[in-house]
Parts: sequence; structure tokens; C-alpha cells
Amino acid sequence: MSPWVNIDDHNGVPSQPVKRPPPPHWRLDAIAAVGRPHDMVVSNDGAEIAFVLDFGDASDIWAMRVDGHDIRRLTTDRSPHAYWEDTPPAWSPDGRLVAYANDGSVHVTPAAGGPSRRLVTGGSPTWLDDEHLLISVERDRVTRLCHVALDDPWPAPLTPADGSASAVSLAPDRRRVAYVHAPRDDRRRGDLRIVDVATGELSTVVSPPGIFVGSPAFSPDGRSIVFASEHSGWRELHVFEDGNERRLTSAEADFSSPRWSADGRQILAVRVRAGAGDLVLVDAGDGTVTAIARAGTWSDPRWVADRSVVAIFEDQRTPPQIVAVAPDGRIERRFAQIPAAIATASHVVAEVVSYPSLDGVEIPGRLLRPPNAKGPCPAVVYPHGGPTAHYGDEWDGHAQYFIDKGYGWFAIDFRGSTSYGLGFEHANHGVWGVADTGDCLAAYDYLAGLDWVDPDRIAIFGASYGAYLAVAALARDPRHRFAAGISKFGDSDILTSWAQGDQVGTDDLERMMGQPSEDRAAYREASPVHWVSNIEKPLLVAHGELDERVSPKQSAQLIDALRAHGKTFEYITYPTEGHGLLRRGPQIHFYQRLERFLDWYLL
Repeated sequence: MSPWVNIDDHNGVPSQPVKRPPPPHWRLDAIAAVGRPHDMVVSNDGAEIAFVLDFGDASDIWAMRVDGHDIRRLTTDRSPHAYWEDTPPAWSPDGRLVAYANDGSVHVTPAAGGPSRRLVTGGSPTWLDDEHLLISVERDRVTRLCHVALDDPWPAPLTPADGSASAVSLAPDRRRVAYVHAPRDDRRRGDLRIVDVATGELSTVVSPPGIFVGSPAFSPDGRSIVFASEHSGWRELHVFEDGNERRLTSAEADFSSPRWSADGRQILAVRVRAGAGDLVLVDAGDGTVTAIARAGTWSDPRWVADRSVVAIFEDQRTPPQIVAVAPDGRIERRFAQIPAAIATASHVVAEVVSYPSLDGVEIPGRLLRPPNAKGPCPAVVYPHGGPTAHYGDEWDGHAQYFIDKGYGWFAIDFRGSTSYGLGFEHANHGVWGVADTGDCLAAYDYLAGLDWVDPDRIAIFGASYGAYLAVAALARDPRHRFAAGISKFGDSDILTSWAQGDQVGTDDLERMMGQPSEDRAAYREASPVHWVSNIEKPLLVAHGELDERVSPKQSAQLIDALRAHGKTFEYITYPTEGHGLLRRGPQIHFYQRLERFLDWYLL
């Protein structure tokens, strides 16, 4: 047995290795060796960058000059963190220190190099001045902002315990903090609040019922705050100034990461619509939007000293990397950790399609066809995790690996996905595992109607919420469409998951499904473990034993039900992994096992 695996169990005949050559261009070890930079910040003088790099079984903090030189690793103590929920480092105003969160504590390290120092329990550090930090402290499902001093790091609360605080923006005078407040009595609402650092005086400046706001950012003169609001049915940019709120953009798109230019005339932001992202400039006066870099997936855009922009970019052909975007739109790479085998490998670009779901709702997806397939091909339906996310114009090395083997790949944005407007995004509220499962079954129907796909060799595979949908698609389908299913750290019973999960997971459940006490029947209807008797096709189940978001008890409960009903399954647990298989060894092991499973049942 692999040293990365604890449980490796099965019922029925397990899949066997199929004697076939590897794909011609892709290798799993090369995919695992791609480094992912994320959570990038720029120093106050605009000359240096700090970022997190997921590479070599670590998620350490790195720094470099904005021109891509003087690259240095600042920390050596951070274990792998999931990039989708990691937090950025923070430069001290004088540029001497970098603060960062690690394993529930805030640490500081010299920017020029030297040992790190653990400061205090907490997370999400923001410098108030060179000697004081603002941090988040979570307790009893409430997150508060607290002051700490470097020489006396005892947290002093700044915000009340009436909800959770996040998305902090410090005013230029460093006397006020804007943040998003999530009240305990309304999981679907986010308030924009301002708190005085010295006096603790608090004001709620935007508080729309049932509407969430996010990404606040003070203007350079401190008079205005730009933020994203769902009020229009999209996450458009709004501005609060002189005691009033006004809508800035009307682009029917989702905006994020707004950053003011030094003169306050423009706002740099990411705009996403239908899974495709653009890097844009927004006129701070009239809201005119101008794209400076189109397509792909953009994150963490920041102004630098020469009015150019640095950001993290990826698309279907390009693994994540730090790039600079000049005022004339020219893009230059600044940092990437990409093996030559990946840089030279052929990439298949998806065709954007849509198909009718079982109830007629149009569902978008990205369809990738193997280039050299002979005869009808096997295929995989891939619902993304979240569910409040989307499968965009992004790099997916594992999908490319299976396409290179001759599989079709269909990544779907089922109802509940972002970047299509709130009507579509909220369409799975209250009906988890029912309406969106229908979207997965209809994805099979769409593939089965293509002349290059073999309808008898289509599987469904997902991670997290996508894994939950994969199980539901096998359990709730009277036609038994799929030939096999794969669940990678997914729920099986959302009622027990509500009790077992961490704060973020529980809040998500309540935001979309309500409290279990309000509609226990909906929770049961949404839990595929109760329909296991209907599963007729083999299921591969994998889970990290350290998962706090979706407890490994969810997969154990599913396996108990499968075994009780005599179903065919394979079950693997990884003792070093949480919500995501982040270390190289477990990641390669899982995808080797997935390859064996798919090859056995589909090829």
C-alpha cells in the first residue's frame, strides 16, 4: 500500500490496471510539479511583490522586485494550504517586515531575510503602522477584528461580536477601517461598516436586506469606498461617498478586487462574465469600463509605481503565473514555476456550449474533445466544486492529461454557478442535489448525442460539491446513465455535514439551504446517502482525513450505506490531507487510481 494511504477498501471486484501506454504528451508527476502563485500583494512603495507559492509540498511566502528580479523565499514553515481559501501576506508600511497567517497564528518575517516569529493566535493580518497590526480572531462562529502590537501581542477587540468581519480595507490616514460584516441573523446579507481605529466608533454605511457586499477599497483621498454589491443581480461596483451610495458599473458582470489609481480617477478590477475574465479599468466618475487584458482568469491585480499593473494570470493553455500589464496592454511574464514538460505539452482548448437541463433551463459548459481519437470516445462529466463558483477559462492539467489519453471532458456550470447573474446563481438554493443533479444528468444526455462520444462509456467525477453531485447523479437517476462515478472529498448527507463542518461550510449551507430546523425535509431530499439502494454503477470514493470543511465522516457514512446494500465501490483515505489533495504524493496517487478506475470501467 502507498505510504500516503490509510484506508484502501473495496466491495466487489476492484478495478485492475489496464495495459495501455501512457498519454503521449502528459505526465501526472509533471502536473504535480507546477507551482501556483496566489494572494499577491505589493509593497507601499510599489517596488516589491510578496506572494504565496504552492510548490514542493509547501505554501510559503516569496518576494521579488516588480521587474521579476531578486526572487527570494521568505518562509519555510508553511505546510500546503488550499489556494482558494488562503490569505495574503502583508507588507509593513516601511517595507521591513512581512506578516502572514499560518496554522491559526499570525507570524512576521524580515523582508530581506531572516527567521520568522510567531506573534499571536489569529489570521488575516493588516498593518496599522510599523508596530501594530489588525488581525482576525475567530471564536464561537464569530470573527472579530483585533489590534495587536509587535512588542505586546495581546489582542484587543476592535469590532463587536454581533457577526463576522472580513475583507478589511485601511483608509489612507490609517485611522479608519472599512470591512464587510456578516450578521448572525441573516447569512445572505453583508454590511459595509467603518470603524475608527482609535475610538472604536462604528458605523454601518450600507446594509441592504438579503444582499451581500464585498471587496471594499478606500480611495486615495479617503473620501470614497468602492465595493462590489449584488443589488442589481450582478456583483457590480458601487461607491459610497459623502454619505450616499451610488452604482458605478452597469456591465451585467461580476466585479472583484477593485483598486484605485493613485490619482483616484480610475479603478483597476477583474470583470467576469460566463466564466471568462478580463482585467479592466473603470472610470471612477461615470463608470465606463475599458478592458486592458481580455480572457483568461485574473486575480490579485495591483498598481505599481510606473502605473503599470501586476496580476496573476492563467488560461486553458497557460498555468498560473505573475505577469505585468503595461499601460499599452503589453503583457510580460514576471514569475512562473512551470516544468518544461508542461510548457511544451499540447493543450486542447474548450468549446463553450450550452444544453437544456431536464426542466429546460439552459446550462453552460466547456467541452474538450481529444484531438486524435479514433471512433466513439469515453468521456467524463465534471461538475465543479463550490457550488458558488464556476469552471472558467483556466488551466486544468489533470483534464488535459485525460484528454491526451483519449477521453472527452465536459466541465459544466450547473445552476448555482457564478458569473451568470444572481438569478442563475441562486437557482439551486433550497434544492441542492435535486435540480442541479438534473443538470448533471442532462450533461450525459448532451454527450450521448454527440457522434464522437460512446454513450456506454461516460463517467461523472467531481471534488467537494462536484463530488456530492457525482454521488447524487448515480443515486437519483432511474435510467442509470453513467457507467461510473468518482467522489473526491464530497458530502453524502448534508444534515450530518451541517453538524460536522467548519464555520465556512456551515454558513454556506445555511445561506443556501436555510437552517435544518426550518426545513429538515429539504435537507433529507438533498442527501444522496438515502438513495444508495438505487446506485447500480461502481463508485470510487476518496477523502482526506484532516478535512474540516467536509468531514471524512461523510465518505465513511456513504461507504457504510454502499456496503449495507452490496454496492460496488473503492474507498481511499489520505491521512495527511484536508479539503484538497495538496501534497505531491497523495495527489499523484489519487490521479493514478482515478486513471486505473476510469480505464477499467470505460476503456
